[in-house]
Amino acid sequence: MNIGKNVVIYEGTRLGKDVVIGDNAVVGKAPVPPKRSAVTKARELPPAEIGDGVVIGANAIVYRGCKIGNSVYIADLASVREDVTIGDETIVGRGVTIENKCTIGRRCKIETEAYVCALSTVGDYCFIAPCACFTNDNFVGRTKERFKYHNGPTLQRGARIGANATILPGVTIGEDALVAAGSVVTRDVPARKIVIGSPAKVRRDVPPEQLLQAQEDFTP
Repeated sequence: MNIGKNVVIYEGTRLGKDVVIGDNAVVGKAPVPPKRSAVTKARELPPAEIGDGVVIGANAIVYRGCKIGNSVYIADLASVREDVTIGDETIVGRGVTIENKCTIGRRCKIETEAYVCALSTVGDYCFIAPCACFTNDNFVGRTKERFKYHNGPTLQRGARIGANATILPGVTIGEDALVAAGSVVTRDVPARKIVIGSPAKVRRDVPPEQLLQAQEDFTP
Protein backbone atom coordinates (compact mmCIF):
# COMPACT_ATOMS: atom_id res chain seq x y z
CA MET A 1 0.00 0.00 0.00
CA ASN A 2 1.25 3.47 -0.88
CA ILE A 3 -0.35 6.43 0.90
CA GLY A 4 0.66 9.99 -0.05
CA LYS A 5 0.97 13.11 2.09
CA ASN A 6 -1.97 14.74 3.88
CA VAL A 7 -4.36 11.91 2.97
CA VAL A 8 -7.55 11.57 5.02
CA ILE A 9 -9.01 8.05 5.35
CA TYR A 10 -12.16 8.00 7.44
CA GLU A 11 -12.82 5.36 10.08
CA GLY A 12 -14.29 2.10 8.81
CA THR A 13 -13.01 2.47 5.24
CA ARG A 14 -12.02 -0.90 3.78
CA LEU A 15 -8.89 -0.87 1.68
CA GLY A 16 -7.82 -3.81 -0.49
CA LYS A 17 -4.29 -4.94 -1.32
CA ASP A 18 -1.79 -2.75 -3.16
CA VAL A 19 -3.92 0.40 -3.04
CA VAL A 20 -2.27 3.70 -4.01
CA ILE A 21 -3.70 6.98 -2.68
CA GLY A 22 -2.24 10.29 -3.84
CA ASP A 23 -1.48 13.43 -1.85
CA ASN A 24 -4.41 15.29 -0.24
CA ALA A 25 -6.99 12.67 -1.25
CA VAL A 26 -10.01 12.01 0.97
CA VAL A 27 -11.51 8.52 1.22
CA GLY A 28 -14.67 7.52 3.09
CA LYS A 29 -16.04 11.04 3.60
CA ALA A 30 -19.68 11.23 4.67
CA PRO A 31 -21.85 13.62 2.62
CA VAL A 32 -23.37 16.71 4.18
CA PRO A 33 -26.68 17.09 2.34
CA PRO A 34 -28.17 20.53 1.70
CA LYS A 35 -31.72 20.90 3.00
CA ARG A 36 -33.14 21.41 -0.50
CA SER A 37 -31.33 18.54 -2.23
CA ALA A 38 -33.57 16.42 -4.47
CA VAL A 39 -31.43 13.28 -4.12
CA THR A 40 -29.11 13.49 -1.09
CA LYS A 41 -30.76 12.78 2.28
CA ALA A 42 -29.22 12.51 5.72
CA ARG A 43 -28.78 8.84 6.67
CA GLU A 44 -26.23 6.34 7.88
CA LEU A 45 -24.05 4.96 5.09
CA PRO A 46 -21.83 1.87 5.07
CA PRO A 47 -18.07 2.39 4.90
CA ALA A 48 -16.38 2.91 1.55
CA GLU A 49 -15.00 -0.30 0.05
CA ILE A 50 -11.86 0.03 -2.08
CA GLY A 51 -10.78 -3.05 -4.06
CA ASP A 52 -7.33 -4.48 -4.70
CA GLY A 53 -4.91 -2.53 -6.88
CA VAL A 54 -7.01 0.66 -6.90
CA VAL A 55 -5.29 3.97 -7.60
CA ILE A 56 -6.85 7.15 -6.18
CA GLY A 57 -5.17 10.32 -7.42
CA ALA A 58 -4.12 13.50 -5.67
CA ASN A 59 -6.96 15.67 -4.32
CA ALA A 60 -9.58 13.08 -5.31
CA ILE A 61 -12.57 12.48 -3.04
CA VAL A 62 -14.28 9.10 -2.64
CA TYR A 63 -17.32 9.23 -0.39
CA ARG A 64 -18.63 6.81 2.19
CA GLY A 65 -21.01 4.23 0.76
CA CYS A 66 -18.95 3.66 -2.41
CA LYS A 67 -17.93 0.25 -3.68
CA ILE A 68 -14.86 0.48 -5.91
CA GLY A 69 -13.86 -2.69 -7.78
CA ASN A 70 -10.40 -4.10 -8.35
CA SER A 71 -7.79 -2.25 -10.45
CA VAL A 72 -9.95 0.87 -10.79
CA TYR A 73 -8.05 4.08 -11.57
CA ILE A 74 -9.48 7.32 -10.15
CA ALA A 75 -7.42 10.26 -11.37
CA ASP A 76 -6.44 13.52 -9.67
CA LEU A 77 -9.28 15.86 -8.63
CA ALA A 78 -12.04 13.34 -9.36
CA SER A 79 -15.11 13.13 -7.11
CA VAL A 80 -17.03 9.90 -6.52
CA ARG A 81 -20.15 10.41 -4.42
CA GLU A 82 -21.97 8.08 -2.03
CA ASP A 83 -23.97 5.03 -3.20
CA VAL A 84 -21.76 4.62 -6.27
CA THR A 85 -20.55 1.26 -7.53
CA ILE A 86 -17.64 1.10 -10.00
CA GLY A 87 -16.70 -2.16 -11.71
CA ASP A 88 -13.24 -3.68 -12.10
CA GLU A 89 -10.61 -2.00 -14.31
CA THR A 90 -12.61 1.15 -14.98
CA ILE A 91 -10.77 4.45 -15.48
CA VAL A 92 -12.21 7.63 -13.99
CA GLY A 93 -10.34 10.58 -15.49
CA ARG A 94 -8.99 13.81 -14.06
CA GLY A 95 -11.67 16.10 -12.63
CA VAL A 96 -14.54 13.69 -13.38
CA THR A 97 -17.61 13.98 -11.16
CA ILE A 98 -19.76 10.90 -10.51
CA GLU A 99 -22.75 11.94 -8.44
CA ASN A 100 -24.62 9.74 -5.96
CA LYS A 101 -26.65 6.60 -6.69
CA CYS A 102 -24.80 5.72 -9.89
CA THR A 103 -23.73 2.34 -11.17
CA ILE A 104 -20.64 2.20 -13.40
CA GLY A 105 -19.70 -1.07 -15.10
CA ARG A 106 -16.35 -2.75 -15.57
CA ARG A 107 -13.65 -1.66 -18.02
CA CYS A 108 -15.24 1.71 -18.72
CA LYS A 109 -13.35 4.90 -19.55
CA ILE A 110 -14.74 8.19 -18.24
CA GLU A 111 -12.48 10.95 -19.43
CA THR A 112 -11.40 14.37 -18.13
CA GLU A 113 -14.09 16.67 -16.68
CA ALA A 114 -17.02 14.45 -17.68
CA TYR A 115 -20.11 14.84 -15.48
CA VAL A 116 -22.18 11.78 -14.58
CA CYS A 117 -25.31 12.96 -12.76
CA ALA A 118 -27.08 11.19 -9.91
CA LEU A 119 -29.22 8.14 -10.75
CA SER A 120 -27.23 7.25 -13.88
CA THR A 121 -26.36 3.72 -15.02
CA VAL A 122 -23.32 3.00 -17.18
CA GLY A 123 -22.83 -0.54 -18.50
CA ASP A 124 -19.61 -2.45 -19.07
CA TYR A 125 -17.09 -1.27 -21.69
CA CYS A 126 -18.66 2.18 -22.07
CA PHE A 127 -16.64 5.23 -23.14
CA ILE A 128 -17.49 8.78 -22.03
CA ALA A 129 -15.36 11.49 -23.64
CA PRO A 130 -14.14 14.72 -22.00
CA CYS A 131 -16.74 17.24 -20.82
CA ALA A 132 -19.73 15.04 -21.65
CA CYS A 133 -22.70 15.97 -19.45
CA PHE A 134 -25.49 13.75 -18.12
CA THR A 135 -28.71 15.29 -16.74
CA ASN A 136 -31.57 13.95 -14.59
CA ASP A 137 -34.19 16.71 -14.29
CA ASN A 138 -36.39 17.60 -17.27
CA PHE A 139 -38.10 20.30 -15.20
CA VAL A 140 -34.82 22.11 -14.41
CA GLY A 141 -35.52 22.41 -10.71
CA ARG A 142 -39.11 23.70 -10.95
CA THR A 143 -42.37 22.12 -9.66
CA LYS A 144 -42.79 18.97 -7.59
CA GLU A 145 -43.88 17.18 -10.75
CA ARG A 146 -40.22 16.63 -11.56
CA PHE A 147 -39.81 14.04 -8.80
CA LYS A 148 -42.08 11.61 -10.68
CA TYR A 149 -39.60 11.50 -13.55
CA HIS A 150 -36.29 12.20 -11.81
CA ASN A 151 -33.81 9.78 -13.39
CA GLY A 152 -30.41 9.79 -15.05
CA PRO A 153 -29.45 8.32 -18.42
CA THR A 154 -28.69 4.63 -18.99
CA LEU A 155 -25.76 3.53 -21.16
CA GLN A 156 -25.96 -0.07 -22.24
CA ARG A 157 -22.86 -2.21 -22.77
CA GLY A 158 -20.28 -0.66 -25.07
CA ALA A 159 -22.10 2.65 -25.63
CA ARG A 160 -19.82 5.60 -26.46
CA ILE A 161 -20.39 9.29 -25.81
CA GLY A 162 -18.41 11.96 -27.69
CA ALA A 163 -16.84 15.11 -26.23
CA ASN A 164 -19.21 17.82 -24.99
CA ALA A 165 -22.31 15.75 -25.71
CA THR A 166 -25.34 16.30 -23.46
CA ILE A 167 -27.58 13.39 -22.50
CA LEU A 168 -31.06 14.28 -21.24
CA PRO A 169 -32.82 12.59 -18.30
CA GLY A 170 -34.08 9.04 -18.60
CA VAL A 171 -32.60 8.48 -22.07
CA THR A 172 -31.23 5.02 -22.90
CA ILE A 173 -28.19 4.75 -25.18
CA GLY A 174 -28.30 1.30 -26.76
CA GLU A 175 -25.56 -1.31 -26.81
CA ASP A 176 -22.57 -0.32 -28.95
CA ALA A 177 -24.27 2.95 -29.97
CA LEU A 178 -22.21 6.10 -30.58
CA VAL A 179 -23.21 9.67 -29.73
CA ALA A 180 -21.17 12.15 -31.77
CA ALA A 181 -19.30 15.05 -30.16
CA GLY A 182 -21.45 18.06 -29.25
CA SER A 183 -24.76 16.24 -29.74
CA VAL A 184 -27.82 16.76 -27.53
CA VAL A 185 -29.59 13.45 -26.99
CA THR A 186 -33.30 13.93 -26.28
CA ARG A 187 -34.59 10.42 -26.94
CA ASP A 188 -33.43 6.80 -26.80
CA VAL A 189 -30.65 5.77 -29.17
CA PRO A 190 -30.96 2.37 -30.88
CA ALA A 191 -28.20 -0.20 -30.48
CA ARG A 192 -25.24 0.01 -32.87
CA LYS A 193 -26.35 3.33 -34.38
CA ILE A 194 -24.49 6.64 -34.67
CA VAL A 195 -26.46 9.75 -33.71
CA ILE A 196 -25.40 13.31 -34.51
CA GLY A 197 -26.75 16.79 -33.89
CA SER A 198 -29.05 18.82 -31.66
CA PRO A 199 -31.40 17.13 -31.26
CA ALA A 200 -29.42 14.01 -32.09
CA LYS A 201 -30.70 11.93 -34.99
CA VAL A 202 -29.65 8.56 -36.36
CA ARG A 203 -27.22 8.98 -39.26
CA ARG A 204 -25.79 5.52 -39.89
CA ASP A 205 -24.68 2.21 -38.40
CA VAL A 206 -21.58 1.85 -36.25
CA PRO A 207 -18.91 0.27 -38.51
CA PRO A 208 -18.49 -3.47 -37.85
CA GLU A 209 -14.81 -3.08 -36.94
CA GLN A 210 -15.79 -0.72 -34.09
CA LEU A 211 -18.26 -3.10 -32.42
CA LEU A 212 -17.24 -4.64 -29.11
CA GLN A 213 -17.12 -8.17 -30.47
CA ALA A 214 -14.45 -7.08 -32.94
CA GLN A 215 -12.07 -5.81 -30.25
CA GLU A 216 -9.15 -7.98 -29.16
CA ASP A 217 -9.54 -7.16 -25.46
CA PHE A 218 -13.29 -7.79 -25.28
CA THR A 219 -14.53 -10.59 -23.04
CA PRO A 220 -18.31 -11.06 -22.55
